[in-house]
Amino acid sequence: MTGRFITLEGGEGAGKSTVLATLREALEQAGVDVVVTREPGATKAGEAIRHIVLHPDFHGLSGETELLLMFAARAQLVHERIRPALAAGQWVLSDRYTDASYAYQGGGRGQPVERIADLERWATGGLRPDLTLLLDVPVEQGLARIGTRSDGADRIERERVDFFERVRAAYRARAEGDPARFRIVDASRPLADVLADVRRIAAEFVADRTERAR
Repeated sequence: MTGRFITLEGGEGAGKSTVLATLREALEQAGVDVVVTREPGATKAGEAIRHIVLHPDFHGLSGETELLLMFAARAQLVHERIRPALAAGQWVLSDRYTDASYAYQGGGRGQPVERIADLERWATGGLRPDLTLLLDVPVEQGLARIGTRSDGADRIERERVDFFERVRAAYRARAEGDPARFRIVDASRPLADVLADVRRIAAEFVADRTERAR
């Protein structure tokens, strides 16, 4: 593989959509050919699974079912979109990836880490990101942000505060355990400051990869 794989992670209300657009723009301005994906989704099968995972009508899903659905969508995404793009020399920018399962299904739902790791190896063939940006925001602040949305909360967003506290703790533990891959961005600050950090991280990453390629 000659491309690079960058993922964006964070809890509810962290501002991933805005940051994703800025990160894509920064990479493209640096001359990078970018492919953008999201989880669950970005394939026909993945979008169908996304409906099941997020729609409030499916409130009775077990933790095991949710975990398996997420990895089913992920396996198809890796097969159909991510690996082909990387092999073609493109950079893949994904809104969530496997760290989200460790955070949401692991931290939030209590699924065993060992089970998630087994699924990760099987479904992705061991494919891991080169860089992960974690948008970290206090739970109460993040939930207050999504409370202003007019389209209503999805199935995940309707969880209790303690669920999201566990998700945040799991994300932070992942980042602290892999500092070479993660960059933690304080998303509680004004948007301009967050986006400035994102542009700086993108520029440093592109420069580092350019230097290594020489």
